Amino acid sequence: MNPFSPSLPPFLVLDRALTDWLLEDIGRGDRTTQSLSDAGTQHQALWIAKEEGVIAGLPIAARVFYLLDHAVTFRRLVSEGERCQSGQPIAELEGAFAALLTGERVALNLAMRLSGIATLTRTYADQIADLPTQLVDTRKTTPGLRLLEKYATQVGGAVNHRLGLDDAVMIKDNHIAAAGSIENAIAQVRDRIPYPLTIEVETETLAQVEAALQHNADIIMLDNMPLEVMRQAVHIIRQAGERVKIEASGNVTIETIRAIAETGVDFISSSAPITRSPWLDLSMRFKV
Repeated sequence: MNPFSPSLPPFLVLDRALTDWLLEDIGRGDRTTQSLSDAGTQHQALWIAKEEGVIAGLPIAARVFYLLDHAVTFRRLVSEGERCQSGQPIAELEGAFAALLTGERVALNLAMRLSGIATLTRTYADQIADLPTQLVDTRKTTPGLRLLEKYATQVGGAVNHRLGLDDAVMIKDNHIAAAGSIENAIAQVRDRIPYPLTIEVETETLAQVEAALQHNADIIMLDNMPLEVMRQAVHIIRQAGERVKIEASGNVTIETIRAIAETGVDFISSSAPITRSPWLDLSMRFKV
């Protein structure tokens, strides 16, 4: 399990996106709600989990309602990362009828998406919870939702890989092909990047592992390697010392993740918790 607490981006960063998503849904106004005579009256509502899963995104949902009406109260009944049961209340809201209904869909959509990611991430992370290997996400995210989707993987128990191309250097197969060799790629990159960016090299063979080691890569990714080859690669890297971190990637499933971790790698990266996760079904019900 991830030993660090999930880190939600500051709302200074998120508010513009949340406002845009509200405007997309509201358009020129909520025709239905604004046409009702009691749109300004106070109401209470519950958010209910309609299936079992790991909850993520409630602080973000609360912010959606806050942007619509500062007077809305959103009280979380479960913690981020807590597993809920079907039928369990997870939040209690109170505020103007219009604000609750106008913000409902955007807030629920975000929480359902993020809870789905957290739920599948937890399933993967649980397979290796007793091992030192950490689960890592990838940049395969929904455009516009990367910060939130990567937050959800943290809630589920993963560690974030780089958030963007400017976070770290990752020399992949096409970079190596363009540069002509791992040696050339590392040399060219090292001359141009600012301190203290790290250099990760994607390798597919033991010869490439040796080359990445020889030219002082900080992280070596073992990409789509058979388990026996991966064990040999880990042995080669560990013989060189503990400085270089090892990441495994490719063909990571619920069924294979533990065997990959048992080869001794430091990290296992997978896009599956984000790209293969279904939404967790949540609903809002007004108190009568």
